Parts: sequence; structure tokens; C-alpha cells
Amino acid sequence: MKSRTEWLSEMQQNFSDFIAKTPAADLEKNARAFMTQAFSNLDLLTRDEFDTQSALLERALLRLAALEKRVEQLEQRLQNTETQHIEDDRP
Repeated sequence: MKSRTEWLSEMQQNFSDFIAKTPAADLEKNARAFMTQAFSNLDLLTRDEFDTQSALLERALLRLAALEKRVEQLEQRLQNTETQHIEDDRP
């Protein structure tokens, strides 16, 4: 017994073979060309481009978090230094 995926693949192949032998093949080619052009006008990303941008964003977010932590540490050091100077200036 075939799995559902195998059955659907076979059905699709049979349908494609049938279409290729009829005048509908020209219609399919024209529809495919139209869809290709329509999608190219939409400025869509490929999956690879999307994955690349996602990875870049993830790295940027990690870097931002590290920089925010570093700024917080530096601000704390500055505050501690200022507090120390105030205490040193007391008579």
C-alpha cells in the first residue's frame, strides 16, 4: 500500500503527463510564465535569502543585548565612582 505522499506524487505526475499530451500544456506553460512574472514583481525573498536575513537579525539582537549589558555595567561603574568622589569630598 502506498503512503499518502507517494499516492499524491504519483497522481500529480499522472496529471502532468496527461496535461502534457493535450492542448492544455500550452495553457500550463503560459500560466506558469504569467505566475513567474507576477511573483518576480512582488519583490519576494527566496528561502535562502530569508534564512540569511534571519541569521543576521539574530546576531544583531545578540550583539545589541551584549552592548546594552555593557552600557549598564559602565553606568553602574560611573555611578559608583561619582558616589565615591562625593563621599571623599565630605569633611
